[in-house]
Amino acid sequence: MAEIAVTVVIDRFLSLLTEEARLLRGVHTEVEDIKRELLFIQAFLKDADAKAERGDIVSHGLKAWVQELRETAYSIEDLVDEYIHHFANRPRRSGVMFDFLSKVSCLIAKLKPRHEIASKVKDLKLKVGKLKEESSSYGFIRSFEQGSGDTINVPWHDPRVTSLFIEEAEIVGIESPKGELINWLVEGAAERTVISVVERFVCLAWITVSQSFKMEMILQNMIKQFYETMKKPIPEGMDAMDVISLSGLLKKYLEDKRYAVVFDDVWRLEFWGFIKCILPENRRGSRVVITTRNVEVGCAIRESGFHHVHNLQPLPPESSWELFCKKSFQGSCCPSELQKISIDIVKRCAGLPLAIVAIGGALSTKQKNELEWQKFNDNLGFQLETNPHLESITKILSLSYNDLPHFLKPCFLYFALFPEDYSINCAKLIRLWVAEGFVKGEKGVPLEQRAEEYLNELIHRSLIQLSEVDRRGIIKRCKVHDLTREIILKKAEGLSFCHVLGDEDSSFNGKFRRGSVQKGTNTIAVETIHRNAQIRSLFLFDIDAMLRTSISFTNFKLLKVLNFEDAPLYRVPEDLGNLFHLRYLSLRGTKVKMLPKSIGKLQNLQTLDLKHSPVDALPVEITKLKKLRHILAYSYQLDPEVVLCGGYWQYARGVHIGEGIGSMLYLQKLCYVEANNGRGLIDELGKLRQLRRLGIVNLMEEDGPSMCASISNMKYLESLVIFSKDDGFLSLQTISDPPR
Repeated sequence: MAEIAVTVVIDRFLSLLTEEARLLRGVHTEVEDIKRELLFIQAFLKDADAKAERGDIVSHGLKAWVQELRETAYSIEDLVDEYIHHFANRPRRSGVMFDFLSKVSCLIAKLKPRHEIASKVKDLKLKVGKLKEESSSYGFIRSFEQGSGDTINVPWHDPRVTSLFIEEAEIVGIESPKGELINWLVEGAAERTVISVVERFVCLAWITVSQSFKMEMILQNMIKQFYETMKKPIPEGMDAMDVISLSGLLKKYLEDKRYAVVFDDVWRLEFWGFIKCILPENRRGSRVVITTRNVEVGCAIRESGFHHVHNLQPLPPESSWELFCKKSFQGSCCPSELQKISIDIVKRCAGLPLAIVAIGGALSTKQKNELEWQKFNDNLGFQLETNPHLESITKILSLSYNDLPHFLKPCFLYFALFPEDYSINCAKLIRLWVAEGFVKGEKGVPLEQRAEEYLNELIHRSLIQLSEVDRRGIIKRCKVHDLTREIILKKAEGLSFCHVLGDEDSSFNGKFRRGSVQKGTNTIAVETIHRNAQIRSLFLFDIDAMLRTSISFTNFKLLKVLNFEDAPLYRVPEDLGNLFHLRYLSLRGTKVKMLPKSIGKLQNLQTLDLKHSPVDALPVEITKLKKLRHILAYSYQLDPEVVLCGGYWQYARGVHIGEGIGSMLYLQKLCYVEANNGRGLIDELGKLRQLRRLGIVNLMEEDGPSMCASISNMKYLESLVIFSKDDGFLSLQTISDPPR
């Protein structure tokens, strides 16, 4: 868990060495020192992760040491960003005399910040040296000396094992899936059939695979169980056999037998790729059942028509309630005074049997009064952390988190920033991940495409729930289970990754990298934010009136993300331009009518979201933002009298953009622009060859041919929305080479 605090810093820093090489001249030694210290910190935090998973980090001294190490990594990130902020803007050369004067003035201007940075580097080196000396006393190893591919086998009692011994009468809501699985098992073709999620079989085996497994042990276990079901002695010397010998023995034994084997909790695609070659296809009606939480594993075994995939669904409300009552009231009816709070608790479980059983069991030990149960529900995050009855939930969900590759962990933790049961727009989430620097670049692949792959992997791992899918099957919105959010919120806060400030928790004194202010008018939360000058991201949700007064960004020079969506914000101060590192700015749904001219200083801005705001024109300075990738600036007006394709016809209002839009070559999304400049604007749009989505309103009939010519240049265009002026007729038939 701790390692991700520095991995993102290292990935970003190493790319900085390449991208910002021009800026790093003269401080090469200091930069190399920083890189070495980051690699050291990563190695020790990697070991801290392993200790945390084993439960070895228990002493307050050790926890404090890991926290200080993590804070040092963040301090190095701050130092890098401060350096870029100080040295990014250099005067352009223009003539010998001007060049000489600019060099002198630049040298004088840089002496102080360069000295400050060198001093900070020196302090950090001393701090890391002290941490190195202390590391041995806590029993830490240098993970990089072991090799990055080494894994640690963690002995751990799996609470899921007890589910194998539950009485059938205790099981709820599986009647339909049970019938389907039995039918697949005992009916059907003679070919070996694989079922992804037992009578009539000569050889039977149930194998728990889990995350870390040794193939020798898997094969030995299978052979033992198969021999035992036929009451035959286990072959001598089997414990000394290698994988090849065990595979041969098993395959020969099963050649003429009808067998059934369950591989429970498969995590890796390569497991089935190996094991399927050992299990003989003898046309005797054998069956293989695989259970997995990874959709990719389930789909990978679907190699023929004899292979079936059963996707487990959440329990329906009736079954959820029945199971909850079994656990909370030992099968009795729910008392009337607990009916309302019990329904609320069951809803939070969202049909997840593990959660219902664990929470129901915990509540069964508490007094049967509404106040006690309401207190439990209001402090569920704390209960998950401290209540021994809920330990199984945290451990099992943590398995999936710990199995994530390091680059997906910050993406998953990001969901902690959003309110409970919040449905997140996937396109917005992808833009945020890119702005945060979580997405690794790959030549020829847009960052947004890579981020979409990250999102799909989290969905396939069953960590994210789909909340909206359009008619084309494209995922529009997603969210995390409430209990999952509680767990990752605790992890994120423990890593200083983020902190959520609400009415009940607004006086937090610790440090955090990302802040999310939620609920009400919260002036104390604003003060807490102001105390964290190193904050990288700020989100506001469900805020009443805290921003009616002027706000200032003077203290937040390292901000990357500002999300003011639907906040009562009426103006943006001119010092917005001081946020050199800002990559994402959302004023969606605010009352802001005009952007300050200083927005032209935001050289790193990637996303500008003005959707459903009163802004109707962008300042001319906007064309200076060469890294801008997404401009969303429109609102819809619905006409309930006109129906088209099953929905209301939508009239769109765009924004006015002056000349120069054609120089913003990284633009991928431009929605919507007013065709106010006629052909001049349309011709400039033809220069935006990276556009994926374009919306343009009030297009004149005579603009059709030039619009077609511009569209022909947009080879990557996926979505095009055009509104004509005064319902005029537009002809787009002359597009010579339409986009894909």
